[in-house]
Amino acid sequence: MELELYGVDDKFYSKLDQEDALLGSYPVDDGCRIHVIDHSGARLGEYEDVSRVEKYTISQEAYDQRQDTVRSFLKRSKLGRYNEEERAQQEAEAAQRLAEEKAQASSIPVGSRCEVRAAGQSPRRGTVMYVGLTDFKPGYWIGVRYDEPLGKNDGSVNGKRYFECQAKYGAFVKPAVVTVGDFPEEDYGLDEM
Repeated sequence: MELELYGVDDKFYSKLDQEDALLGSYPVDDGCRIHVIDHSGARLGEYEDVSRVEKYTISQEAYDQRQDTVRSFLKRSKLGRYNEEERAQQEAEAAQRLAEEKAQASSIPVGSRCEVRAAGQSPRRGTVMYVGLTDFKPGYWIGVRYDEPLGKNDGSVNGKRYFECQAKYGAFVKPAVVTVGDFPEEDYGLDEM
């Protein structure tokens, strides 16, 4: 490849052809540009299609036989998913959290008025439209139709409908942030204008 130095006014200054010279030994100033001329024969975009690159593959059985892999280190050290005690403890904690969420969710009836107090957000009022497990995330979720367009969806997530409402009026929240009670719709006086 060849390197050429051009000035601010796009005027050719010199070729950068001395291999051992530092950039400061050329008349480089603010606004100059270095133009690269590629003589390798590579075509533009030739290396952007990664499907044409041959990739190294190894079977799971062959990988398991190797002793110099991360997986073998984790197995030897009993770390991560290869630590049965820690894994059993995590599963027990997850089951306990699920039981607590189920107990909280069972006290929230569909159709009741509620207030959602999520961390970092102002309190939002709405109506409980769905209570139960979902396909998009584990655990129990409460589907709420807000009184104002403060939500994220229309009662459906990833193409599955859990309840009906207008776009941006629906949201799914954890049972711990939902308080059921007498929360009438707030009147902002916007209808009088």
